[in-house]
Amino acid sequence: MNEPVPISILARAPVAGFAKTRLSSVLGAERAASLAARLIERAVQTASQAATGSVTLWATPDASHPVFGELAVRYGVGLRRQSEGDLGARMHAAIAAANGPVLVIGTDCPGMTAEHLSKAADVLRRGLDAVIFPAEDGGYGLIGMHAPHSGVFAGVDWGTARVLGQTRRRLKEGGLAWEEPVTVWDLDRPEDFKRLEETGLGWSNLICTACK
Repeated sequence: MNEPVPISILARAPVAGFAKTRLSSVLGAERAASLAARLIERAVQTASQAATGSVTLWATPDASHPVFGELAVRYGVGLRRQSEGDLGARMHAAIAAANGPVLVIGTDCPGMTAEHLSKAADVLRRGLDAVIFPAEDGGYGLIGMHAPHSGVFAGVDWGTARVLGQTRRRLKEGGLAWEEPVTVWDLDRPEDFKRLEETGLGWSNLICTACK
């Protein structure tokens, strides 16, 4: 039987003006929040289908938004509030809480599949220290670790194209072995909506004419 590899999902509450703000200029704040809600559900659904282990939804600024509660009940996933600090600190906290191998994802990669997550889990099951899914924008859409290593997240310029390169350097400096089995893309910019159409998720009502 395969060793369980839990999945932790970091998500921002789908509140207008708080979630997917970089897309508000083309979608409007309300539709951007609606998109955020769909992305959260997509991530929870995909993680649940992967069935690599338990799934926990880590919410910010807290877990009180009804979307979080509804998804927790519908999919039978755990629900926790994200820790304080930058993105690196919050990912590290989620990894440390797992007390064993764990995958950490966000909600901005609608093209990520259950099969992708299974591949990542298998990397950790084979004994490697870490697994990463590089993102085309210079960040990453998934990081998995066997044990917490805070140095991997130290001094990283989050939200920039330098994230992946800096993270690789931190992994090397820590003497950690890792693999990068899948490259993913983020839904973060107006031009990314063209990719969203190709996923076949049926979200055409959220694709603005200005993005085509």
